[in-house]
Amino acid sequence: MNLYPFIEAEKTEQHTVRKACVMLEVSRAAYYQWSKHTPSPRALASQTLTTHVVRIHEDSRGTYGVPRVLAQLRRDGIRTGPKRVARLMRERGLVGRSRRRSRRTTIADPEARTAPPDLLRREFAPRQRALNVAWVGDITYVRTWEGWLYLASVIDLASRRVVGWAMADHMRASLVCDALRMAIAARSPAPGLIFHSDRGSQYTSADFQQLLASHEIRQSLSRPRQCWDNAVAESWFATLKLELIYREPLPTQTRARLAIFEFIEVFYNRRRLHSSLDYATPVEYELRKVGQPTPAQAA
Repeated sequence: MNLYPFIEAEKTEQHTVRKACVMLEVSRAAYYQWSKHTPSPRALASQTLTTHVVRIHEDSRGTYGVPRVLAQLRRDGIRTGPKRVARLMRERGLVGRSRRRSRRTTIADPEARTAPPDLLRREFAPRQRALNVAWVGDITYVRTWEGWLYLASVIDLASRRVVGWAMADHMRASLVCDALRMAIAARSPAPGLIFHSDRGSQYTSADFQQLLASHEIRQSLSRPRQCWDNAVAESWFATLKLELIYREPLPTQTRARLAIFEFIEVFYNRRRLHSSLDYATPVEYELRKVGQPTPAQAA
């Protein structure tokens, strides 16, 4: 064990180097040689790089692993390799968040015998679509000390941006209707938009189908017992739970609502790097699609 840094930190008028070396059975000559040592250029570069890595990890709320830390370093103009980033993160005890298995909340309606077909066929790649052409939706649950809070969300497949959401203490059809209404008000999609979800009773309800029809939105439903048919919505909820819900207590539904709102609008849509978007944020990716400068380019 290297005791020299301890001696350096503790030396005062009362605690001389000689006394410290005697107590710790360390050679004074070796200590003075160590204290005059000048770090190598690579060691200095590693110290600087470590500072950047720690900052990026903290800015990600402790969620980024090596790939996203590396992507942010490159966005900042810092060139390095994944092995070096992995080593520096390991030395500082920095780790990303890994996903848990999730439970399903939506229950299929057995009376929905003539359900619409799956119009997406798992074609989820952002490059394949323009904005406001295909949206996906789903429902998840959040545990609070006051009981369950349910979240319905709407995501634009072209940018992975959460464009609409609603929260309530129930899972009635009005929940998914409110989420879709928010998305419609925010985005004003043209007729013919595809809205895709699983076969939950909320999405096959008369109220929801009437809302789709009134805005000329085409409904698309996952095939029975095929959870991967709505993989983008499932992935979004896994991220939300991993990076927010499982990390902090949510004692009240009011606290949960505020935390989820802040996560969506401040972090997820505007700051979090997405691997499926070439490590851009959803807002940046949308600006690129329409040919406008991103905030980083404008700066």
